Amino acid sequence: MIEETDKPMLDMKNNFLHIAKALNENLSVVPLLFGSLGLEQRLRTDLNADDIDVLIPEKFLNDRWDSVADIMLENGYTLYDVHEHAFEKNGLRVAFASLESLAPFAGVDVEKIPITEESGVRYLLLDLQDYLKVYTASLNDGYRKNVKNKNDQQKIDLINKALSKEV
Repeated sequence: MIEETDKPMLDMKNNFLHIAKALNENLSVVPLLFGSLGLEQRLRTDLNADDIDVLIPEKFLNDRWDSVADIMLENGYTLYDVHEHAFEKNGLRVAFASLESLAPFAGVDVEKIPITEESGVRYLLLDLQDYLKVYTASLNDGYRKNVKNKNDQQKIDLINKALSKEV
């Protein structure tokens, strides 16, 4: 069971760690913290993430989806969009997608994504170069281009600024 946090539900990082711990322990899955929340972690800055995006091996979205759904349901989440593999609990939204989709979408080599360990929880986190690939590819995606274009460009600018500081 995912432990309840004493912090408000808006503490998405803590909620992600609880979900990741359940995936680690129950399914031996090391999930990828993706989207704005993952980029926040990598940049160490608040980007006002409004949901938790989690990438897991595709077999858990298809053949073993019931196992993932059971973990979420047992911990108080409600499945609100089967197609998007999306759950909600107290206003916090969590969506699952395929880890393997990163290679064809953005050219990210999933075998080289570093594993992070925090509070005994193992998860994957893209490096800044891979985030740059993802958000650059997102600019060409139909939905994101129309709805998220400004946000994606701002994230690209932040990533480029951080990368220039690393050099």
